[in-house]
Amino acid sequence: MLTIKTRLKKGDSVIVLSGKERGKTGNILKLLPRKNRAVVEKLQFIKEHSKPSNSNPQGGIIEREGSIHISNLSLYCPRCNTGVRIKSERLADKSSARICVKCNEAI
Repeated sequence: MLTIKTRLKKGDSVIVLSGKERGKTGNILKLLPRKNRAVVEKLQFIKEHSKPSNSNPQGGIIEREGSIHISNLSLYCPRCNTGVRIKSERLADKSSARICVKCNEAI
């Protein structure tokens, strides 16, 4: 499987571009680069059936976040209030920062 180069990182605020969660925002909890997917906080819930075990003697149905394909996510800029493209620039102190293309603000 071909991996897609992404500029998203763990903890980034993202907006979902397509799918049943379209238009919703959340923070990235986990990136799965080999699968080109990301787990976003409080989005894309899936139901998982579990057998009774020592840790969960009752068993039952557990809800947790599922993964979303990276192509369906875009970085969220709070100033623009939309999903935006970003560019990378060097600052005066020789560190690099991600800049919003629309408003030229550091994210």
